[in-house]
Amino acid sequence: MSNKTSLVLFDIDGTLMRGAGRPHRDALVEGIRKVTGRSTTLEGIATAGALDRDLIAIMLRAAGESERRIRAVLREVMRECEQTYVRNCTADLSPFLCRDVGGILEDLKSRGAVLGLVTGNLSAIGWKKVELAGLRSYFSVGAFAGDGRSRARVAKVAAQRARRKGLATQSSRISLIGDHASDVAAAKANGFQSVAVATGVLSREELAESQPDILVEHLGELDLSKLL
Repeated sequence: MSNKTSLVLFDIDGTLMRGAGRPHRDALVEGIRKVTGRSTTLEGIATAGALDRDLIAIMLRAAGESERRIRAVLREVMRECEQTYVRNCTADLSPFLCRDVGGILEDLKSRGAVLGLVTGNLSAIGWKKVELAGLRSYFSVGAFAGDGRSRARVAKVAAQRARRKGLATQSSRISLIGDHASDVAAAKANGFQSVAVATGVLSREELAESQPDILVEHLGELDLSKLL
């Protein structure tokens, strides 16, 4: 592996795909119900840029669970949510892919970049989404909601995993591509190049306020040489 190998990390929802969230949302609600018996909802809760573990805690809190109880059941609920999603997810997510995703991933991989995932999804949910969208083969590493209590920590774990697997070095250029200000903040916290793409819920103007290193309307506008 060359010391110049680049690691490019992608968020999933709003970045690689959009509009595929209903089975995911339903899985979180159902996972909570199966473990705790609580009826919950994500209505009125901002999900963009959030970690699934935090959404679960917010819903449990709103349903009247104590902080102690939430800590006690969180891991079990997360596992149940993953299993529920895998059982009930939409069979084909390729219609939900954002513009130019396939071409960008193919081009980056052909140029020698290592590709990874940094997402607020739970791991089984995130991997299943990219599999059902036909993208699984592009990604060599990933970090998810169960890997840290903040998106910055999740991003750090992804880079650490890439290095441990020999896919990146300390001198590798690392870029994090996402559609939310939380993705930009996570990149900056780790010293990664931050790339914001306005295919999620935030407009280009709103994303600009987070001062990403690179800001594009959609992935097709990216100058890939800046990632390599």
